[in-house]
Amino acid sequence: MAKIDDSVKKKVPELRFPGFTDDWEERKLSDIVVRLNKSSNNNQLPKVEFEDIIAGEGRLNKDISRKFDDRKGTLFEPDNILYGKLRPYLKNWLFSDFKGIALGDFWVFKSKNSEPKFVYSLIQADNYQRVANDTSGTKMPRSDWKKVSSSNFSIPTSLEEQQKIGSFFKQLDNTIALHQRKLDLLKEQKKGYLQKMFPKNGEKVPELRFAGFADDWEERKLGDIAPLRGGFAFKSSKFRNTGVPIVRISNILSSGEVGGDFAYYDEQDKDDKYILPDKSAVLAMSGATTGKVSILSQTDYDKVYQNQRVGYFQSVDYIDYGFISTIVRSELFMMQLESVLVSGAQPNVSSKEIDSFNFMIPILVQEQQKIGSFFKQLDDTIALHQRKLDLLKEQKKGFLQKMFV
Repeated sequence: MAKIDDSVKKKVPELRFPGFTDDWEERKLSDIVVRLNKSSNNNQLPKVEFEDIIAGEGRLNKDISRKFDDRKGTLFEPDNILYGKLRPYLKNWLFSDFKGIALGDFWVFKSKNSEPKFVYSLIQADNYQRVANDTSGTKMPRSDWKKVSSSNFSIPTSLEEQQKIGSFFKQLDNTIALHQRKLDLLKEQKKGYLQKMFPKNGEKVPELRFAGFADDWEERKLGDIAPLRGGFAFKSSKFRNTGVPIVRISNILSSGEVGGDFAYYDEQDKDDKYILPDKSAVLAMSGATTGKVSILSQTDYDKVYQNQRVGYFQSVDYIDYGFISTIVRSELFMMQLESVLVSGAQPNVSSKEIDSFNFMIPILVQEQQKIGSFFKQLDDTIALHQRKLDLLKEQKKGFLQKMFV
């Protein structure tokens, strides 16, 4: 494809379906959509609110088919588009395939001389988002209809090209939704296995167990099987761009992995007391993510250091560490954490409190190993599906940039 002179206004997208060569044309939003304002309080129609929509994904997070009441809102029909004008950066949008009522700060669009699915993709693209986020107000910013409706957007002159683009993004959204459902199902399965493969309160054996094991489990304190080691207070003034990476609270990610932007430090003498072994389970001991446990997988560095307020569950010879990694990321751990968590502006927990947690564990290390390996495989499968989902979302973002002017 020939490079377009930057001095000439771009009239075609970078990526295009074959067979279409005409320049796109500039159209005001008000020329391609009608903003619907018919209000209704029909208590037989489902109601849609901001809280029902997964931000940025255009999917409902619950079944609202019987969400009936007599609150008044804006009536919408199938093929209409809902766009959340309040805090537009939250990206509350929905392509409707049913009749309902939009409650709250929604605009409802009906396409006019344009393909509805194309318009739905257009409002997700950068140009529309830039205009919609040029808002009025500070605490409760809202998109300005006068500004948005009079702004020009480039669209294909051919309805057939619009249809192809709209269908492409609809199919991509369906694929993303399918992978999300698979991921959610895997997480639910893991939750179910954790409930059945660990003894319930007052029980000495789990409901579900690997064949060949019959001994009662025994109760042990976490401090006896994986004592929590606190980190070292590295001086931030001596952080470097290269050297030994330091795991800080900010590196304990919600994905269950250790990552993000690392700080680095010069290698220290006699540093065994703050080196983190590969596959370490580390705990955020303060801050917004207090109680979050992630697994360190250090593949690119010879050693990694442990910063203060990051706890490391140490390995004990007669306990399988994969089993430890499982229990410290389970609801059994979170339930006990909630009882000791000091909330406030800076939530925190102490090593002493964590070490006092009680867990039922198998006596035989072989059974621990089987349980640890089972959940490790399940975690790897979940992580694989998460990476696939993240890749699909990144691909959609790239297509939105390249398939619109």
